Amino acid sequence: MKIALFSIPEINPGKHNIKDSRLDQINKLTKSKKKTYCPVEVVGDSLLQEADAILTLSEFRTDLILRDLEFVETRLPKDIPEDELLVLGKLKDVLEKEELISSVELSEVEKKAISGFGLSTNKPVVIVTKEELNDINGVLIKSIRQSGYINFFTTGEKETRSWMIKKGASAWGAAGEIHSDIQKGFIRAEIISFDDFIQAQGETQAKQAGKMRLEQKDYLMQDADIAVFRFSK
Repeated sequence: MKIALFSIPEINPGKHNIKDSRLDQINKLTKSKKKTYCPVEVVGDSLLQEADAILTLSEFRTDLILRDLEFVETRLPKDIPEDELLVLGKLKDVLEKEELISSVELSEVEKKAISGFGLSTNKPVVIVTKEELNDINGVLIKSIRQSGYINFFTTGEKETRSWMIKKGASAWGAAGEIHSDIQKGFIRAEIISFDDFIQAQGETQAKQAGKMRLEQKDYLMQDADIAVFRFSK
């Protein structure tokens, strides 16, 4: 995931490993040799168009909206296709009300019509306060959650690790985040919820308590699922 900063000098661009207390709790029980937090890439405002989400303060929210409104107003008078004209008119009404484009439901046709424009508020815009910036890790977690991402975990003797996926991703999709070979040879997913894992005090005890579920590739992953993916090599 890539998060763009808009007028937030307090956070340094670059790779940030997101500390997660849930991963710490799992690792404490598993006693893995290695603990790996999930990374996110933070970039400056010159890369807004490439980011999955934008992080800013409330006083700069209007600036983002005005950037998009200026683009829409510049493009509208031009000789453009009818489908593009209609959606830009719709967006103009939204932006003039000081609302984000991401707050409006667009059809697939409408999304395609504006896909190449690089509009800033067409993606999640996460608003934080100056006080929240005292906890950079917390701010980045907030950005991840409000942008529609969740985490799942893998754990074993060698490593306990956090992975990030879009909310609504399937077990098959989650397997692909780990390795394409696991996704290609997917057989099943063995899932234990975080609460069940902690309450049972580990994987073996959770299995004995009947808390491990066998799921197929279309299973929708839940936040903090602990997963083992079985696959053919």
